[in-house]
Amino acid sequence: MAVRFKFYDLDVWQKSITFANDIYTLTSRYPDAEKFGLTNQLRRASVSVSSNIAEGSSRTSSKEYSRFVEIAYGSVMEVVSQLCISFKLSYIQRTDFDKLTLAADELAKMLSGLRKSITK
Repeated sequence: MAVRFKFYDLDVWQKSITFANDIYTLTSRYPDAEKFGLTNQLRRASVSVSSNIAEGSSRTSSKEYSRFVEIAYGSVMEVVSQLCISFKLSYIQRTDFDKLTLAADELAKMLSGLRKSITK
Protein backbone atom coordinates (compact mmCIF):
# COMPACT_ATOMS: atom_id res chain seq x y z
CA MET A 1 0.00 0.00 0.00
CA ALA A 2 1.25 3.46 -0.88
CA VAL A 3 2.13 5.93 1.83
CA ARG A 4 -0.50 8.64 2.47
CA PHE A 5 0.61 11.98 3.77
CA LYS A 6 -1.93 14.08 5.65
CA PHE A 7 -1.74 16.99 3.19
CA TYR A 8 -3.02 14.70 0.39
CA ASP A 9 -6.52 15.08 1.83
CA LEU A 10 -6.49 18.88 1.87
CA ASP A 11 -8.69 20.31 -0.89
CA VAL A 12 -6.43 23.34 -1.11
CA TRP A 13 -3.38 21.15 -1.74
CA GLN A 14 -5.21 19.18 -4.44
CA LYS A 15 -6.35 22.40 -6.13
CA SER A 16 -2.81 23.79 -5.94
CA ILE A 17 -1.52 20.74 -7.80
CA THR A 18 -4.11 21.31 -10.55
CA PHE A 19 -3.19 25.01 -10.59
CA ALA A 20 0.51 24.22 -11.12
CA ASN A 21 -0.38 21.74 -13.86
CA ASP A 22 -2.47 24.41 -15.60
CA ILE A 23 0.40 26.89 -15.38
CA TYR A 24 2.82 24.34 -16.86
CA THR A 25 0.41 23.67 -19.73
CA LEU A 26 -0.06 27.38 -20.37
CA THR A 27 3.63 28.28 -20.26
CA SER A 28 4.53 25.47 -22.66
CA ARG A 29 3.13 27.83 -25.32
CA TYR A 30 5.25 30.83 -24.26
CA PRO A 31 7.99 32.09 -26.58
CA ASP A 32 11.37 30.39 -26.25
CA ALA A 33 12.83 33.76 -25.25
CA GLU A 34 10.82 33.51 -22.02
CA LYS A 35 12.25 30.12 -21.03
CA PHE A 36 14.35 31.68 -18.27
CA GLY A 37 11.99 34.59 -17.68
CA LEU A 38 8.24 34.43 -17.17
CA THR A 39 7.99 30.72 -17.97
CA ASN A 40 10.45 29.84 -15.22
CA GLN A 41 9.01 32.37 -12.74
CA LEU A 42 5.41 31.23 -13.26
CA ARG A 43 6.32 27.57 -12.92
CA ARG A 44 8.39 28.07 -9.78
CA ALA A 45 5.77 30.23 -8.09
CA SER A 46 2.93 27.84 -8.95
CA VAL A 47 4.84 24.81 -7.66
CA SER A 48 5.69 26.74 -4.50
CA VAL A 49 2.03 26.81 -3.48
CA SER A 50 1.61 23.04 -3.04
CA SER A 51 5.18 22.64 -1.80
CA ASN A 52 4.68 25.11 1.05
CA ILE A 53 1.36 23.57 2.04
CA ALA A 54 3.04 20.16 2.19
CA GLU A 55 6.10 21.39 4.06
CA GLY A 56 4.03 23.39 6.51
CA SER A 57 1.88 20.39 7.33
CA SER A 58 4.99 18.60 8.59
CA ARG A 59 5.76 21.28 11.18
CA THR A 60 5.07 20.62 14.81
CA SER A 61 3.74 24.04 15.74
CA SER A 62 0.71 25.81 14.33
CA LYS A 63 2.75 29.02 14.15
CA GLU A 64 5.26 27.38 11.80
CA TYR A 65 2.53 25.74 9.72
CA SER A 66 0.74 29.08 9.45
CA ARG A 67 3.93 30.74 8.19
CA PHE A 68 4.26 28.20 5.35
CA VAL A 69 0.62 28.80 4.41
CA GLU A 70 1.41 32.53 4.26
CA ILE A 71 4.30 31.80 1.91
CA ALA A 72 1.97 29.70 -0.27
CA TYR A 73 -0.45 32.64 -0.35
CA GLY A 74 2.37 34.94 -1.45
CA SER A 75 3.25 32.53 -4.24
CA VAL A 76 -0.33 32.68 -5.50
CA MET A 77 -0.04 36.48 -5.60
CA GLU A 78 3.23 36.17 -7.54
CA VAL A 79 1.49 34.05 -10.15
CA VAL A 80 -1.32 36.60 -10.48
CA SER A 81 1.18 39.42 -11.04
CA GLN A 82 3.07 37.37 -13.62
CA LEU A 83 -0.17 36.45 -15.39
CA CYS A 84 -0.96 40.17 -15.65
CA ILE A 85 2.40 40.76 -17.32
CA SER A 86 1.86 37.75 -19.60
CA PHE A 87 -1.52 39.11 -20.65
CA LYS A 88 -0.14 42.59 -21.35
CA LEU A 89 2.58 41.02 -23.49
CA SER A 90 -0.11 39.03 -25.37
CA TYR A 91 1.41 35.70 -24.33
CA ILE A 92 -1.98 34.57 -23.07
CA GLN A 93 -5.57 35.11 -24.12
CA ARG A 94 -8.22 36.75 -21.95
CA THR A 95 -9.92 33.37 -21.39
CA ASP A 96 -6.73 31.84 -19.97
CA PHE A 97 -6.10 34.92 -17.85
CA ASP A 98 -9.64 34.87 -16.47
CA LYS A 99 -9.61 31.13 -15.79
CA LEU A 100 -6.28 31.22 -13.94
CA THR A 101 -6.93 34.37 -11.96
CA LEU A 102 -10.27 32.90 -10.87
CA ALA A 103 -8.42 29.73 -9.76
CA ALA A 104 -5.85 31.91 -7.97
CA ASP A 105 -8.61 33.78 -6.16
CA GLU A 106 -10.15 30.49 -5.04
CA LEU A 107 -6.76 29.23 -3.83
CA ALA A 108 -6.13 32.48 -1.96
CA LYS A 109 -9.47 32.19 -0.16
CA MET A 110 -8.83 28.55 0.69
CA LEU A 111 -5.37 29.36 2.02
CA SER A 112 -6.80 32.14 4.17
CA GLY A 113 -9.33 29.66 5.55
CA LEU A 114 -6.62 27.08 6.22
CA ARG A 115 -4.51 29.67 8.02
CA LYS A 116 -7.46 30.69 10.20
CA SER A 117 -8.20 27.06 11.07
CA ILE A 118 -4.55 26.45 12.02
CA THR A 119 -4.33 29.48 14.32
CA LYS A 120 -7.55 28.71 16.26
